[in-house]
Amino acid sequence: MKWTNIVATGLLGLTVGAPVAAQEAEKVLYFYNWTDYYPIELLDKFKTETGIEVILDGYDSNDTLIAKLQSGGANYDVIVPSGYLISGLVQDGLIQKINTAEMENFPTLRDSFKSPEFDPAREYTAPYLWGVTGIAYDSDVVPEAEMTDSWKEIFEPREEFIGNIAMLDIPADAISAASWYLGIPQCTESSEDAKRILEVLEAQKPKLKFYSADSTVDRMASGEVAMYMLWNGATARAAAQRESIRFIYPEEGTPQFTDNFAVPINAPHPENAKIFINWMMAPENAAAVSNAIAYANAVQSEEFMSDQWKNIEAINMPEEFSDRLRPTEDCSPTARDLRDKIWTRLKG
Repeated sequence: MKWTNIVATGLLGLTVGAPVAAQEAEKVLYFYNWTDYYPIELLDKFKTETGIEVILDGYDSNDTLIAKLQSGGANYDVIVPSGYLISGLVQDGLIQKINTAEMENFPTLRDSFKSPEFDPAREYTAPYLWGVTGIAYDSDVVPEAEMTDSWKEIFEPREEFIGNIAMLDIPADAISAASWYLGIPQCTESSEDAKRILEVLEAQKPKLKFYSADSTVDRMASGEVAMYMLWNGATARAAAQRESIRFIYPEEGTPQFTDNFAVPINAPHPENAKIFINWMMAPENAAAVSNAIAYANAVQSEEFMSDQWKNIEAINMPEEFSDRLRPTEDCSPTARDLRDKIWTRLKG
């Protein structure tokens, strides 16, 4: 809810392995990213510095991205899958090697992002942004002192919130939250567990206003809803507009995501894609994204970061909450099938 620079001036140098001929090819890049997850004005800077025009299209979930790739209808150059998807994308031959570790700006990455479990040699991906999913709520409705750090607040909501709650319309996220609330593994293969998860979600459904992963910042900031299962960056941006918004890191488990740049196997402009990805690893450009949309990046970019977000807890998690973080897992086919059945029953 969801990439320095090969410039003619030579300010940042050429991407290692990207031939000069790439700059002489068609000056366009097709970029497929989560909605509200990239500052449009930064694309103008990229075009000014590289001559490459970026055409941006948006999606609302990893499921939408995967469906597009599997259908063969996605002629995009750069996509933004979450980390748990990468091994499957590689195995299915849906993304190509880009050898990020050989790019000029790779050394700018923080060490913890240079060799992730899903792509140890950074052959297929480069890091974009990371964050967590929790609960955003309006403390004018229920004071912060009365709220608990639990998924119970959204699955068994207080009377004041009923009918004014939104859940992300993303099966994996909603089902995982219910799983943690019940103390069930996020990738359970148990039919009995699936039954319990469905019961919780069905009991919650009449208390919701809607499911949506679109326009989340505006919906929360405007007061259209008073509680939202939401990403921390979106919450921070909403809180910048509405001071009463608070964020809960659920103690049962707060899902952590890491989103990455990748290049589809049939990308029409793969060399332009590498130029863009290398450009986005420049500290100034990585910081520009974080400053605009309030998610943490993987680049050593502190000197370019804005002071705007420093006092908002949604993107400055208290250190004592670190043991609540739960990285999103790549579930087995059996677990994914159970999730599909839960969601079909719930939404059908």
